[in-house]
Order: sequence, then C-alpha cells, then structure tokens
Amino acid sequence: MTPYKSEPPLGGSRAHIKSIFPSLARSEQRVAQLCLDSPETVARMSVADLVTQTGTSPATIVRACKSMGFDGFQHLRQVLLRDLGAAARDSIQQEESGATGEPGSSEHLVSGIFSRASQDIRGALGSLDFEAFDAAVKAIRQGGRLLVVANGASLAPAQSLALRFLSAGVQCEAPSDIVSQHISAKLLSTGDVCIAVSDSGMNSFTIGSARIAAERKATVIGVTSYAKSELAALSTHTLVAGAEFHSWNDQLPIGNIVQMLVLSALHAAVTADSPEVERARSAVFEEVLHMVENPE
Repeated sequence: MTPYKSEPPLGGSRAHIKSIFPSLARSEQRVAQLCLDSPETVARMSVADLVTQTGTSPATIVRACKSMGFDGFQHLRQVLLRDLGAAARDSIQQEESGATGEPGSSEHLVSGIFSRASQDIRGALGSLDFEAFDAAVKAIRQGGRLLVVANGASLAPAQSLALRFLSAGVQCEAPSDIVSQHISAKLLSTGDVCIAVSDSGMNSFTIGSARIAAERKATVIGVTSYAKSELAALSTHTLVAGAEFHSWNDQLPIGNIVQMLVLSALHAAVTADSPEVERARSAVFEEVLHMVENPE
C-alpha cells in the first residue's frame, strides 16, 4: 500500500483529517473532532490546553497528530493556521460570487448550489496523494488486463470510467454483477490491474474482488474516501478523496461529484498524449456518427 502523505494542500486539512478519522482510537478521535469543530481554537492552544479540552494526555495528543499524518502538534497547528487564512480569503470570494436572485426563487436555489459546490470541491484534494495517483497511472499504462469493480452507489461512476477507457481504446472489463466481478478478478495475474471503487472503502463485495485480485498478484488501485479503510489496506495504490462531504441529510452529493472527478482525472492522465488513443477516439466518433445518421 502507498504510504500516506503528511502535508495536505492549501485548504485541505479538514478533508485530510476526515479521511483518517474512522481509523483513530476513541481518545484520538476526541482530538481530531476538536480540530474539525474548532480549528481556530486548536490553532491557538498549547498541548496542555488541548489535553484539558479533550480530557486526554500529552502522549495521546502526540499519537493523534502522528496518526493523522502530521509530524507533531506544532505541525498540526501550522497547517490549521494556514488553512484558516485560506478559509477567510475564500469566504470573501464566496460572498462576491455566491447565490444570486431573490431568496426563495429558483435562481437563488440553483446558483446557491453551484456556488457551494465550487467552493466545497476546492478542498477535496486535501486527502489525495499525488504520488499514489502517478503510480496508479503508470500501472494502468504499463499493465495488461484492466478490471474495474464497484457496487452500490459507486457502480455508476465506475461503469462510466470503464466506458471512457473503452472509448479511448484501452481494453477494460467492468462486470456489474458480483459473481462476474469475482470470476474476472480470479483470472487476473501479475502485471494486470484492478481498479476497485468504494466510497466507504468497506463494501464487502468490492472488497472481495480486490482481495482476490491482490491474491493473484495483480496491482490493486483503490478509490475511496477513507485513507485507512479496508480497501486502502488491500490496495497497492490508494486514491483518497471525498470524506469531507458525507452526510445523509445533505441534498448536495459533493462526495459523489468528487469521486467522479478523481476517476475522470485518472482516465485523462492514462490516455494523455497517446497516438493510439487518438486513433481509437476517431474510430469511435465515426461509429457514433454512423449510428446517428443511419439509425436503422
């Protein structure tokens, strides 16, 4: 599995911490939760202050910082302070380019959703390891068979990725039923690649296919929202994004949008600057044009 990075990009500390949160011990989660709820407070605290506020110990604070991927408490404070400054700047920009129209109108609703989405997506890369991304691209480009597996809400983005690969001339399998997924994974071998997509990183059917692929010595690329999920543990390379945006009560599916964007970026990187891809796209375009012009 690709080691997890310790320095989230500008504005990405919240997404980074959220992606790690489920794997933390309960006492460490109290520290992480305070960072999520009141980053401005934590950024001004000493270790002693944080111990008092969370009811933990200095050793727990150190462990929590390490578990979240930071060098220590000072490193955590520096990143929080940096992102608080970025958030203040973004808040001004959001006020200037937020929802338009009268409150209660369709224009206000739609423009508000788009404004929020554009702001939220900016921080989504806080948990994405670009070295892992580059390694995943290299594995697909140099690999043999390519299998894409997913289930539940992650199935649609995965199927879309597979279709885009096929349209670019990249041979790809993406069975939608569980039995076929497991059989296809069983037929992989060294040099082949399995892309396993699971938002939670815990879908048992997708995990099953990923585990079979790993046992067959194939390269497993896990796409998930949580850096220390079961899927991440099984994966050769893990692409993590989207943990910041999960709420059953939220009507705006930013997490799903982020997942689709990561997969789209993976496809774009794999197929970039390839004469074979351009030829395949030309052939696909001609076939689609023929179908449109000759529907019967």
